[in-house]
Amino acid sequence: MDVRGKTILVTGAGRGIGRSLARHFAGKGANLALLDMNATDVEETQAQCAQTGAVARSYIGDAANEDDVVGAVDQMTADFGRLDGLINNAGIVIWEDLSDIGHLEQQLDVNLLGPLRMVHAFLPLLTPSNGAIVNILSMTSLAPLPLIPGYSISKAGALSMTQSLRSILAPRGVSVYGVILASVDTEMTRDMDVPKVSPESAAKGIFDGLERGDEEIFPDPNSQPFEEGWRNGVSKALERHISTLKLEVPGTKV
Repeated sequence: MDVRGKTILVTGAGRGIGRSLARHFAGKGANLALLDMNATDVEETQAQCAQTGAVARSYIGDAANEDDVVGAVDQMTADFGRLDGLINNAGIVIWEDLSDIGHLEQQLDVNLLGPLRMVHAFLPLLTPSNGAIVNILSMTSLAPLPLIPGYSISKAGALSMTQSLRSILAPRGVSVYGVILASVDTEMTRDMDVPKVSPESAAKGIFDGLERGDEEIFPDPNSQPFEEGWRNGVSKALERHISTLKLEVPGTKV
C-alpha cells in the first residue's frame, strides 16, 4: 500500500490510537483529515502530523452525531476534494453489568452506529478513489469480557457490520478491514490490570496489516496468538463461503 499523497480520515484522532495512527500515516506521506470532539487534542495531533510535512486538517465534532458528520463531509470536501481511506477509531467503553439499558444504547450508538454513519456520509468520496474503510474493533468482538459486556456487544456487532460492508461494497471497489486489537495503553484501559502495548506499536501493526491486505488485522502480540484460529475457524470459513453465493436483493443499498 502506497499512501503517499493519499487522504486519510481518522476519527477519535485527538489522542491514543487515533493520534498514533494519524502520525504513522503522516510519516508515510499521507495527508490527514482529523476528527475529534476535543479541539485542543485534535489540533495538537494536527501540529504533530504537519511536522512530517503532511497536509493535515482538524475538524471538531462527534463521529456519532449525524449533524457533526455531515458538517465534516462539507469541510473535508472543501479542503481536500477526495478521500482514500476512512479509519473508524472513535469509541467509548463503560464499566457496567448490563443492568442499565441506557449504557448499552450509548455504546451501541458510538461503537456500532457511529462508524456506520461515517460510512454512509463518506462513501460518495471513497467510491471514486477505490478507497478503504478500516474499523478499529477489539478482541471482545470475538469473545466478551464480562467487565465490559456492553462494549463487547457493540464491538461484536461492529465486526458483523464490517463483514457485511465488505461484501456489499466490494462491487463498488471499496475495501473494508477490521482491526482485532487487544489492550492498548490508553486512557480507556487505564484501570485494567492486563498486558498492554503502546499506541505507537498498535499503529505500526495496523499499517503493516493493511500493507499485507489482511481482511482482519491482529496487530499486537496479545492478539496475534488468536490470528491463526480466526483465519482457519468456522466463522471466517462461513464468511468466505457466503461470499461465493450469488445473492441479490432488489433495491439493496448502503
